[in-house]
Amino acid sequence: MIDVASHKIRLLEQSPAVEGQFSHFVESTDWHAMTQSHQEKTEQDVLRALSKSKLNVEDFAALISPAAEPYLLEMAAKSEQLTLQRFGKTLSLFAPLYLSNTCANECTYCGFSMSNAIKRLTLNESQVEKEIAAIKDKGFDHILLVTGETNKVSMPYFERMLPLIKSHFSQLSMEVQPLNSEEYKRLQTIGLDGVLVYQETYRRKTYLEHHLRGNKSNFNYRLDAPDRIGQAGIHKIGLGVLLGLEDWRTDSVMMAHHLRHLQKRYWRSRFSVAFPRIRPCEGGIVPKSIITDRQLVQLIAAWRLFDWDVEMSLSTRESPEFRHHAVRMGFTTMSAESKTQPGGYADDAQAALEQFEISDERPVAEIIAMIRSQGREVVWKNWDPALSHV
Repeated sequence: MIDVASHKIRLLEQSPAVEGQFSHFVESTDWHAMTQSHQEKTEQDVLRALSKSKLNVEDFAALISPAAEPYLLEMAAKSEQLTLQRFGKTLSLFAPLYLSNTCANECTYCGFSMSNAIKRLTLNESQVEKEIAAIKDKGFDHILLVTGETNKVSMPYFERMLPLIKSHFSQLSMEVQPLNSEEYKRLQTIGLDGVLVYQETYRRKTYLEHHLRGNKSNFNYRLDAPDRIGQAGIHKIGLGVLLGLEDWRTDSVMMAHHLRHLQKRYWRSRFSVAFPRIRPCEGGIVPKSIITDRQLVQLIAAWRLFDWDVEMSLSTRESPEFRHHAVRMGFTTMSAESKTQPGGYADDAQAALEQFEISDERPVAEIIAMIRSQGREVVWKNWDPALSHV
């Protein structure tokens, strides 16, 4: 592992923690004590959590602890029941649209990392229109825009592309570099509905070991991005950690704290969580903390029991077999036939490096058939901007 203190490649000054925002909570929290919060849970703690209708973070820690593993079937069944009660027998599909793989960050786990000698591509308007046509042909009405993090693909680029893309889709979300509140407000006026900012890991030491250069190495600025999104009044805020960078249980407990922090302050927004596991990529790393399929099922069920209303997303990082069985567990959205490189959907697009390898490569028609075989129905449009004014 890289010695961050002596490594001269890191160039960026760190932002201070902001009082009242989540960075202030993290600064005052002891990581090892948070780890003990789930390691020391007992069977009695698990049974108490399972008997409650409203769970706190300590209950969540109990449900993801080793002590809860014997209760996995009960947790999964309750997760399915709660999801049906809150969301019905529906599952929405979305597609990620990668606009650029140009990146000024040095991240150890990502194929877009600036040190990788790869072909870089940023889509222009004509190329974006081709991608839109290919994606719409598959039926999608919910799009997630993804880019590398660089000043060359920033607000001026977003302000050109969002109106073009939004005119074709009912819901438009972004997973791009963190912005300030005024920039989020501006993008909302031209079509932005949701923003996903995954913290990757909540442990500062580990975060800095994997983010060596570029704006993403600024731990606190990224950590407080969801606060700025909430302050801007964005309709939906997405959270996630990269399972494998650190102890997955401790990172998940921290994310549960993060969700509750945001819900108390930005109650007009909706929230989503995702569960990405480290996937192979150019220059990739060996995970520090392995989360098995069984443990991932436990984590997913625990999240639904912890929060009945949070949206839960499942990506094509996971295998077809896992996704087949996970459909009924608590998810509300799922990606399908994803391409993780710019220009990946259009037949005549130039080849460019993927951000990571996908595992479920089945076409949309097969995904729909699989979802229906599990007694669920696909929805392409699950909300309309007009509803935000009701």
